[in-house]
Amino acid sequence: MSIASRTVLLITVASAACTERPAGESADAHCCSVTVRITVPGDIGDVYLTGNQEPLGPWRPDSYLMASDGLERLAQIEMPAGTEFEYKFTLGSWNRQALGPSGTVLPNFRVLVDDSLEVSHDIGAFQADPVTYIDDWQGSGVQGTLVYWEDVASNHLARPRHVGIWLPPGYDAAAEARYPVLYMHDGQNLFDPRLIGSGEIWDVDDAVVRLVESGTIPPVIVVGVFNSADRGFEYSPWHGARDYARFLIDELMPRVNEEFSTLTGPQDTAVMGSSMGGLLSYYLVTNHPDVFGACGCISSHFVLSEAWAARFASDDETAGGADETPYIVRDIANGFTVPDGVRYWFDYGTEGLDAEYHEPHLAVREWLFQQGLSEGADFVIRSYEGAHHNEASWRERLDDPLTFLFAARGADEDG
Repeated sequence: MSIASRTVLLITVASAACTERPAGESADAHCCSVTVRITVPGDIGDVYLTGNQEPLGPWRPDSYLMASDGLERLAQIEMPAGTEFEYKFTLGSWNRQALGPSGTVLPNFRVLVDDSLEVSHDIGAFQADPVTYIDDWQGSGVQGTLVYWEDVASNHLARPRHVGIWLPPGYDAAAEARYPVLYMHDGQNLFDPRLIGSGEIWDVDDAVVRLVESGTIPPVIVVGVFNSADRGFEYSPWHGARDYARFLIDELMPRVNEEFSTLTGPQDTAVMGSSMGGLLSYYLVTNHPDVFGACGCISSHFVLSEAWAARFASDDETAGGADETPYIVRDIANGFTVPDGVRYWFDYGTEGLDAEYHEPHLAVREWLFQQGLSEGADFVIRSYEGAHHNEASWRERLDDPLTFLFAARGADEDG
């Protein structure tokens, strides 16, 4: 990705000139106003401030439109003293974040607010519109072929989204062949590093080709559905996953099956995702076993609970006394059962957020045993020492879930 050489990051934090407080009054009585001021490249359009405070979503990429004055953008947020304020800048979506001098997405800015203050940044570039790269899919360096459908709308979801369909090498030359299909979430993270400011992607094409060439799995078609600003809600089995499933099953899959040489039925249709996408993959197989026969649930966020959801929605660490019991543990206690014939792959790392996933996965393992499933054949739960909660770690171990999902299956040469 070519980033203008003038992309620089200047950070200044200065306490604003505050009026003197009467003796004995706390800082909270006058606190705190945080002014965020940035300069941007010419004619960049609307810029949004997102972060961990309620007016900013929290963490919605299109929630707070900054005021515009030429090349300057301005926002003012009120918060109590002692707040650790985290924030980022976008052009309205997570695919259009501010970039640093190296051309990668900037990490969260952080500032401890103990009085009113102003922070200033010079942002030299933002991620390009994904359509720029979609139109030039060959520039991604992908093996095989990428076919993109832009802004796919749904009667079940609030926002349209792009969909990328990856066809394995040799697809066009094998007119009579039909292929198993893998549906994957967070589709912008799978094939093209230009779509992700960090450049860290799953490299799904490389993994599939490597396994096909070694004779481990047959060629498969991969359908990558981009996420939206509603990702957390849409992917949660206990929130919006029902509507997301209707989008996949009723709207997207019929179109995929009509336009490409797919094998249909649960024995040839799998689903995979990470974090919240792991939860969604688990949900789809468990609730729609007639459609999806197996899932790859990578670093699944099984710690999700009422309290966790409340903290995310309000940035309130106390979560107002909400239930800390993970939803999955609660479901197990309530007698939830596994459908016949499905297969589950679960994995997680030991570092960062993944370090929190061990206990709920133990509960899932015991539950699956109680349902009569056989470890190794019907399910796998695997921990990867030293692995983090990121694309680099998921790419490193991608061969394993792909092998579990598709080994010993062959493309139907009879059509």
